[in-house]
Amino acid sequence: MFAQNMMYRHTITVYDRDGNLVHTIPDATDLSALGRPELNGSVKGAPVEAAFTPDHKEAYVSNYSMFGPGFSHPGDDTCSPSSGIDHSYVYRVDTTTFTIDRAIPVGSVPKFVAVSPDGSHAFASNWCSYDLSVIDTATNTETARIKLGAYPRGIVVDPPSTTAYVAVMGSYDIAKVSLADNSISWIKRVGNAPRHLVMDPSGAFLYATINGEGTVAKIDLATGTVIAKVHTGNAPRSMTIAPDGQSLYVVNYDSSTITKLASSDLHTLQTVTTPTHPIGITYEPTAHRVWVACYSGAILVFDDA
Repeated sequence: MFAQNMMYRHTITVYDRDGNLVHTIPDATDLSALGRPELNGSVKGAPVEAAFTPDHKEAYVSNYSMFGPGFSHPGDDTCSPSSGIDHSYVYRVDTTTFTIDRAIPVGSVPKFVAVSPDGSHAFASNWCSYDLSVIDTATNTETARIKLGAYPRGIVVDPPSTTAYVAVMGSYDIAKVSLADNSISWIKRVGNAPRHLVMDPSGAFLYATINGEGTVAKIDLATGTVIAKVHTGNAPRSMTIAPDGQSLYVVNYDSSTITKLASSDLHTLQTVTTPTHPIGITYEPTAHRVWVACYSGAILVFDDA
C-alpha cells in the first residue's frame, strides 16, 4: 500500500498488507538525472495519488506541485489554464527498490492518476490546465494532452483498455476518451461536480461520486444513463469497489464517515464513523480489507465482512 503525503510531509509511505510501515520514499529527486537536463538541482514534489501497473512492478504517482529550481508558481485548488501555474510531473516508482526512476512532465496540478488494465498507458488529470495527460508506459513520455474543461479529476479505464472515462468536476459530465484516436464523447448530466469513478469488473456499469450533491450515481454504459442515485453523506469523494463487484465503499469527506453500498441498487449496507475528513480509500483483495486515509493523519484498516 502506498500513502501519498503531498506537501505536508513530502513523502510516500509504504505499508505491507498487515499495516506495517516498510519504507518511506522522499519526493525529492534530481530531474536532470531522470531525463530533464534543463533542470538542475534537487526538487521536491507533492504526491497526491498512485496507480500500479498490472504486474505491480511500478507505481505512477501524481505531484500536486513541484518545488525548487525552475518552479515558481505552485498549484492551487482554484485556478485555470490562464493562472500561470507551473506544470508538474508524474513520478514512476520502482516497487522493488522503492526509488523514483522516471519523471514524466504533465500539466498543471495533476491530481488523479490511472494505469490501463493492459499496462500500455498511464493517465493524469491536470486540475489547473483542464486537460488529461496520456503517457506511453513503454517510453514514459506524454504522447497526448487532451482538453476536457474545468477541473478534471477521477479516471477509470475499461477492461479491454479501449476507453478512459474522466470525471470533469467543474461540470455535470463525464468524458469518454477513445484510446484509439484520443477523440472525446460525453456522458451528460450525471450530476453536479462528478469527482471519482470506479467501474464494475464486467465493464457494464460506471459509478461516480457526485460531490456537489452528496450522492453516488450508477451509470449504465450501454445507454449512458444514470439508473440509480443515492445520498451517502456530505462531499463524497473517493470510492473503491470489491473485487467481485458486489459492493462499493465511499468516503464522505465532510461527514467523516464511510458508506458501504450494494452495487446492485445502491442501498446502504453499513455506515462507519472515521476521524476528520476521510479522503482516500482502496480495497486490498488478499486479506479482504478496506484501507482509508484521513486528513487528520490517520490510516484506518477495516476487515470487510
